[in-house]
Order: sequence, then structure tokens, then C-alpha cells
Amino acid sequence: MKFDHMESKFRHFGPILEKKLKKPFVHILFGARQTGKSTLVRSILPDDSTVVDLSDPRERGRFAANPGLFIDLCRALPIREGGWTVFVDEAQTVPAIFDAVQNLYDSDKERWRFILCGSSDRRLRVSGANLLPGRSMRHILHPLVTQEYEPDPLPPKMMIDPLLPLALPGEYPAPRFPCRTLESRLVFGDLPGIALLADDLDRADILSAYATAHLEEEIRREATIKDWGHFLRFLKFAAGDSGGIVNLAAVSRETGVAAQTIKAYYQLLEDMFVGFSVPAFSGSVRKSALSSPRFLFFDLGVRNAAAGLPLVEAAVNAAPGALFEQWVGTQLWRKLSYGASGRLSYYRTTDGAEVDFILEQGEELVPIEVKWSENPSPKDARHLKTFIAEHSQHCKRGYVVSRCPHVLALSDTITAIPWWAL
Repeated sequence: MKFDHMESKFRHFGPILEKKLKKPFVHILFGARQTGKSTLVRSILPDDSTVVDLSDPRERGRFAANPGLFIDLCRALPIREGGWTVFVDEAQTVPAIFDAVQNLYDSDKERWRFILCGSSDRRLRVSGANLLPGRSMRHILHPLVTQEYEPDPLPPKMMIDPLLPLALPGEYPAPRFPCRTLESRLVFGDLPGIALLADDLDRADILSAYATAHLEEEIRREATIKDWGHFLRFLKFAAGDSGGIVNLAAVSRETGVAAQTIKAYYQLLEDMFVGFSVPAFSGSVRKSALSSPRFLFFDLGVRNAAAGLPLVEAAVNAAPGALFEQWVGTQLWRKLSYGASGRLSYYRTTDGAEVDFILEQGEELVPIEVKWSENPSPKDARHLKTFIAEHSQHCKRGYVVSRCPHVLALSDTITAIPWWAL
């Protein structure tokens, strides 16, 4: 699943990354498979860059057997003004490359500009690999955010900047990815290659292959799992339960796998950027607040395929609210990762009070409810009102993200916004 080389330059993160790469550090770019990391980096590399592709088993074997070859390769480049750019793809497959990069970087910070790219940091973390502390900048590439798509021209929409306090640096370039309906994105997700396909059958086939072959192959390569059958049962359950609060004991009973192993499996998915945890809000005034995290898959299309759900737009009708809430969560997470300030959490109590997501920005709290409704009402904001009242010192406003066509004031402190204005 590839996308056009030139289209990669029109990812919002492209100009941001290109600007950051000029800073004199080692740059490490992570992200799940098929988010377009390699294509994006290659599109902004100088034409005379040195590229080491460790996804090629021959290259991987050569450098794994003798990491010193990488030092020899770089030192063979003649000294010149401005230095050389060296790009290593799938760098995590040969952790010793990081030691070699440190050796070179420490010897001359101007002669080379290193860019290391990978789809997992598990092997690095488990092996205790050198992640170049004090020398590196870490970046993550995600599937698309809404502003990377062309806006829907019909029906006319009020073009506004995102209303939530999630401004990202820079402007979204044009052209953008082709406009898609919300329903399409809820079913097929936002991977760049998927977004460029016009045929839903092709989208379904590629996502099914991603979940049943590509994802499993990647996991086998990154981790030693003693009982593959147990893991596959866990993977399907975790995908189906995406967006829910993690209950290790319940997942253990459902899958027949020990709770500690389940915990390790969730960590594996996070290490491979296939999912992420949203912690419980820790500043609650109520003792009944839950403390376990929620877990969300990084992309709804991959999640739906891994859960074995029908990959057709009509499937949205089965549970639209749950899908929509997860989609909003992934959009918030991506923007925070890209540089919007804040931390994401959720709030729920044993006595029924809940807020889907909370943006914690310094001392300010911004609660967010997600509703599938096209006509949100003050009733949909009742939990927000309670949360604002209980945390009035730090919380002055709240939002309901919905399918409403225009911005609506539900009260003096609560605003309903359209999904496309997120």
C-alpha cells in the first residue's frame, strides 16, 4: 500500500519535519506501518543523500553482522560544507546502528545529518539500545488528520479554524488528500494509501491483508510470543474492545491468557504504535473516579479489520456512537503528538459521571463530549456542566463534538462543534 511520492509533500507534518530536520540533532522518526514515514522522508531528502534501507534483508544482514560498516560508509563521504544527509530506514532492526550514529555524531556534529526511521521501538527498549539522549529529536507520524483532506464542498460549510485549542505550527498545504465522508473514515480509517483509493472493495482488501498478514508478520518479527494462538485471540479482542477501559482480569477470562501476559501484549501494541493509552483524569474531586486507562487502536480501519468487522460503510449503523468517539480520540491524540500543547485523559466514575476526553493544558482543563447527533442539545452537555462546576477553578469551557452542520452555543460555557472543525 503505497501512496504517490509527491503527495507525501502535502502531509501537514511534511513541512514541519523538513524545518525540524535542519536543526543539528539526530532525528528519529517513528510510526506504525503504512503511515508513510519512508515516503515522506525520501520526498524531502536532498538528492545526494546516502540511504541505508534495512527493510532489505540483505542490507539488514550485512550491517547486523558488522555495524562498523556503517561508520566506514559514512566516513568515506568526503568532507564538504553543509555536510551529508544519511537516512537509515527500519533502523530498529539493527540496534547497534544507534551506537554507530552516536560515535559519528560525537566526532563531528556538522559533517553528517542523520535521520533514523522505524515502525517500532520495542526492540530498542528491550535490548537497552542507545536512543541517543541529548543528541536526538524524536518525531512520530500518524494517519491523516481532518485538515489534511480537501473540505467537502457540498453542502456549504462555514470555513473556520479548529475551535478546540489544538493549533498546530505552520499552515496546511495544498493540494490535500481527496475529500471523504465521515462514514468512510469511520470504517476504512485514515492511512494515506487508503485515503487515495477510490474503490471501497480495494480499501477492504488492503485493510484485511494489513490485519491478517502484515500486522501479524510485523509482530512476529518484533517479539517472541510463545503461544501465537493466544496472542491472536487477544489481538481480535483488543481491537473489538478499542476505546474501552482496560480490564486486565476481564480480558484474561475472555482470552484464557494470564493478566500479566495481557499487560505485556498491550505494551507491545503501544511499542509498535498500533495503539495508545488514554489515562484516567487524576485531578478528580470524587473518590469514585476510575483509574484504569482506556486503550485505542491508532486507526479505525486497521481496528475494524483486526476485529473482523464488516468493512462496508453500512457497518457504521451498528454502533455509530462508539466508532465516532474513537475517531475523535485518534484525531485529538494525533494533534497533541504533532505539537499541539496538552495532555489527553478521560473521566468516569463508578456512579455514572463521565466525560469522554479531557484536554489538560497547563492548569486549564477542557472537557469534551462526543455525540453522533446532528442536533445536539443542552441535555447532551449535562456531564460537561457537572465537570465544569466541580472543577471551576481550572475549567471554564467545554465542547460537544457532533455532526451538527454549524457551531452551536449550548450554554454560556459549552459549545457544540462539527466534527470537521475538530
